Amino acid sequence: MACTKQKVPFSGTKEQEMELKETINQLKDTKGCLMPIMQKAQEIYGYLPIEVQTMISDETGIPLEKIYGVSTFYAQFALQPKGKYQISVCLGTACYVKGSGEIFKKLEELLGITNGECTPDGKFSLDSCRCVGACGLAPVMMINDEVYGRLTPDQIPGILAKYQ
Repeated sequence: MACTKQKVPFSGTKEQEMELKETINQLKDTKGCLMPIMQKAQEIYGYLPIEVQTMISDETGIPLEKIYGVSTFYAQFALQPKGKYQISVCLGTACYVKGSGEIFKKLEELLGITNGECTPDGKFSLDSCRCVGACGLAPVMMINDEVYGRLTPDQIPGILAKYQ
């Protein structure tokens, strides 16, 4: 099953916008203000969609392409929202050799999303990572803070059902 890029509609509130603008007004005249502003924006919204990046650009005068460049360069920034249940599959060497690639494919198939995306209902997001420090349990995935180890693809539907 091929996954198509899912776009979750931006749903920011006036309160969030006011909080961001207040932060920008406090910081915009400070040297090196972009990173703290972007960090606060992500804290407020949970991610940095183009609408939020545009707001930052409009309020600070920093070109949108610079803000986008920073947001895509640093792994701490997310351009897509994260789900209520954040799934992270380890694709590090130990896990990959033990079959984590198949686990990831099964999740893509069942959820209809791929790496870095969120289901349209906001319930699940899917990310790959390089190591969770549980190599002895390979292959490993995490859902929020819960670790699942020694996985096989046929276990995935049952695990997801716990979060439905």
